[in-house]
Amino acid sequence: MNAATPVRPLDGITVISLEHAIAAPFCTRQLADMGARVIKIERPGAGDFARGYDERVRGLSSHFVWTNRSKESLTLDLKHPEAAEVMQRLLDSADVLVQNLAPGAADRLGLSFETLHAKHPRLIVCDISGYGQGGPYERKKAYDLLIQSESGFVSVTGSGQEPAKAGCSISDIAAGMYAYSSILNALLLRQRTGEGSRLDVSMLESMVEWMGYPLYYAFEDAPPPTRAGAAHATIYPYGPFPVGDGATIMLGLQNEREWRVFCDRVLGQPALADDERFASNSRRAANRDALRALIVQAFAGLTIDQVTERLEAAQIANARVNEMKDVWAHPQLQARQRWRDIGSPAGTLPALLPPASSNAFTPRMDPVPAVGENTDAVLASLGYAPDDVARLRAAEVV
Repeated sequence: MNAATPVRPLDGITVISLEHAIAAPFCTRQLADMGARVIKIERPGAGDFARGYDERVRGLSSHFVWTNRSKESLTLDLKHPEAAEVMQRLLDSADVLVQNLAPGAADRLGLSFETLHAKHPRLIVCDISGYGQGGPYERKKAYDLLIQSESGFVSVTGSGQEPAKAGCSISDIAAGMYAYSSILNALLLRQRTGEGSRLDVSMLESMVEWMGYPLYYAFEDAPPPTRAGAAHATIYPYGPFPVGDGATIMLGLQNEREWRVFCDRVLGQPALADDERFASNSRRAANRDALRALIVQAFAGLTIDQVTERLEAAQIANARVNEMKDVWAHPQLQARQRWRDIGSPAGTLPALLPPASSNAFTPRMDPVPAVGENTDAVLASLGYAPDDVARLRAAEVV
């Protein structure tokens, strides 16, 4: 194939998003990366409340910078009577509507799929919610941590008697990515049928799908995987081990061949491979405390570089337990030139390229917008004259 061209897969697709927090913004940022025009509708004044989560990125919110590049921000008071006309004009030329408003809010605004489909039969409507349409939890409020809990994720994460949440918003990410892939499917389906469709994305179901291994491990009331901290619950040794210089190495053994090589070339104790306590993965897992003590003792006189060198020579999978500062400077990301500069209200910021690279196109990496930065331009594109825009501003519609 020829070198990368400026044509992107979603060029010409327009997405209107009634979004806040993470799940929907993360979805629509993926669409924007692929070339879609994403018009983000925000409340006049403060905008998306995720803008106020923190001020860690030169005064901007870390969550917001992460999930909102390459979008246009239009401020619009959806409850104002004149907002309906603005929404109508937006939807007349839109391909996709994404929303993660409070349960029932879109319906009350006249933005249910049934209402919209009659006027805009080609429009794809993607509703993202905590629990999905129907059922006793339909109207229940849902946030990332709550879904991590409801899905069982927290119950198998942590150590000992102390459960833990994930360190990032995995429930939001899961729902956002299923919404993204479902929208792509809906666009393909529309090419065949000419009709838009409704997508009902549940954060709970997104996370329960990801819980497939522990669910089946605990099938028919079998005991669930034990909480093992950063170690694997059922494979051992597979997890973090301290090293003599104060660092931590993460390693993982997958089979008996690797176990024997590990004992011989990494620990320098070949006879350990035949110790009955450790003769199979299940026995190693059952006797992990004794085995951990032996590994920690063997690593105590070595630096992280020396342990890594031994593991690499033995072809044993390993990784460093990096902190955030280490990830920013990660040599693999640097070597593959995965960072790009993007604009923002706080100036130029680094941003990671989308993980799936293509030789056919380059992803879009445009600025993070200020609240309402594109309001006038978007309204002008909808046919509003300057006087009309001034009137809408005076009436606090936008």
